[in-house]
Amino acid sequence: MQKQIKELIIAIKGAGEMASAIAWRLYQANLKKIIMMEIEQPLAVRREVCFCEAIVERQKTVEGVEAIRAESFDQVQSLWQAHKIAVMIDPLWKAIHGLKADVIIDAVLAKKNLGTSISEAPRVIALGPGFRPGKDAHWIIETNRGHDLGRILTDQEAEPDTGIATEITGITFERVLRASAAGIFETNRSIGESVQAGDVIGAVDGVVIQAQISGVIRGLLRSGFPVSKHLKIGDIDPRGIKNYCYTISDKARAISGSVLEAVLRERV
Repeated sequence: MQKQIKELIIAIKGAGEMASAIAWRLYQANLKKIIMMEIEQPLAVRREVCFCEAIVERQKTVEGVEAIRAESFDQVQSLWQAHKIAVMIDPLWKAIHGLKADVIIDAVLAKKNLGTSISEAPRVIALGPGFRPGKDAHWIIETNRGHDLGRILTDQEAEPDTGIATEITGITFERVLRASAAGIFETNRSIGESVQAGDVIGAVDGVVIQAQISGVIRGLLRSGFPVSKHLKIGDIDPRGIKNYCYTISDKARAISGSVLEAVLRERV
């Protein structure tokens, strides 16, 4: 007998910005048995809207939905009973099999397949390029901005990564902060802080990173984490609206809605 929709166990690979928007959307649709799997030192920059913060802080709330770090499968079950999203340090995705997931969503956004297989669950959904529908996953979600953003792909791969940051008020690459060297990232700045072009945002092993534009720090990697050269460590929003730092973006909402549709397509 087919499970009731609200009893579906959903495993999400990653707990960064897009993964968190997906978890938030599914939770709001009464799909609340959600487990998110992350690495020990998450590299998400939009931390105020990322459930991966629960890895470090033990708890994270995004737009009224709470996630808690879990240490065991038993604790995951307890969190579900309390209507909380569970987040685990699980870089090898063991929870998929330990909890017998009904739906797997690869939201790592690595631009390539890091090991997701269509055989991992009855329904496997993947975000962005690097996946073949019908082979690596049942369905792919287009993540590139444009006419097809959020489109559910059943017979073609997602568009290749452009490497160009999303445009905000005509500004693209200038708003993205990247590590100037490999090493340990250090900063005393905070998300939501206003900065001017030329301000020092942080440093990697003494090599400073400066803002190229004025605006609000919308995303920033946690200080003390190791980074590779050119890794994205933050972004500045030229609109200067502080509230945007703490709410899900338009792109993330669009993609999360498409994932919800994909989960429900053959069950409603």
